[in-house]
Amino acid sequence: MRKLINHPDDLAVELIDGFVLTNSKKVKRVARHVCARSEAPIAGKVGVVIGGGAGHEPLFLEFIGRGMADVSVHGQIFAAPTPDAILTAIQAADAGQGVMLLYNNYAGDVLNFDMAQELARMQGIEVETVLINDEISAFPPERAEERRGTTADHIVIHIAGAAAESGASFAEVLRITRKAVLNSRSLGVSTAPCTLPETGLGTFTLADGRMEFGMGLHGEAGIRQCDLLTADQTADELLAAIIADLPFRAGDEVIALINGYGATTRMEMFLVMRRMHAWLAEKGIAIHASELGEFCTAQEMGGVSVTLMRLDEELKKFYDCAADSPGYKSIS
Repeated sequence: MRKLINHPDDLAVELIDGFVLTNSKKVKRVARHVCARSEAPIAGKVGVVIGGGAGHEPLFLEFIGRGMADVSVHGQIFAAPTPDAILTAIQAADAGQGVMLLYNNYAGDVLNFDMAQELARMQGIEVETVLINDEISAFPPERAEERRGTTADHIVIHIAGAAAESGASFAEVLRITRKAVLNSRSLGVSTAPCTLPETGLGTFTLADGRMEFGMGLHGEAGIRQCDLLTADQTADELLAAIIADLPFRAGDEVIALINGYGATTRMEMFLVMRRMHAWLAEKGIAIHASELGEFCTAQEMGGVSVTLMRLDEELKKFYDCAADSPGYKSIS
């Protein structure tokens, strides 16, 4: 796989260069690996910092803006940001009301964000972490705190950002965000591997005509491989596992999300969405909103993930707020 890059070591920085130049009226460069919405830090508002490795665009870089996060910190391709970059991001978001760190539950990210959090606390900044762990394949429900974060990200970020934008206190923003995470479940299926831009090599192998359920965003092993299923069969298997895990029940109201991993056509995603609506209707589960697109990619990996977030009136209120970021917009 050949890609249009310059020097591999400069990928993340040059990616951010292009992002800032494209969105110069909405975002600003804070440091080599840190970007913020133009008005950050915002007086009287809880700061929301997001981040992780590059290579998953639009996650995380493009989710800063009104009703979303305030600051994003990037690592190299599929690698955690450094503690010093994260500390810079915390400082850029701090308006004296507390700063929440919101990111996916991967060991490298947790290690580096925790180090930066402690350094920020030593400087007198109030900082707390909320980990996103929506992906159900790696661990059973009783070990949910060990699960990875994946494609619930932008919905959780939006609810957190909207809560902070509303003037909610630090404790309230943390509580609302944790509730959003707790009610989110995701599972994906891969149909083709992704390649590392630095080497052009695949992160895993998958034979033609095969698919893998539960594959991680960086090529982590899934839960099973099988022959390629139809769109309806794939949706049925993904939804059956997700519904059982929370569990979701008749009468629930959800956000229904289809995410493409980078090389999946919208045609395929619409087919899965079609079946998801029918399947949930059969279960008596109402869809408050449907979202379809590429929100969390893995370069050109093939396949889709399905995310459901169960809503209550509070989560619905913040989800329905406006969002305006380069990578995600919604109208209230």
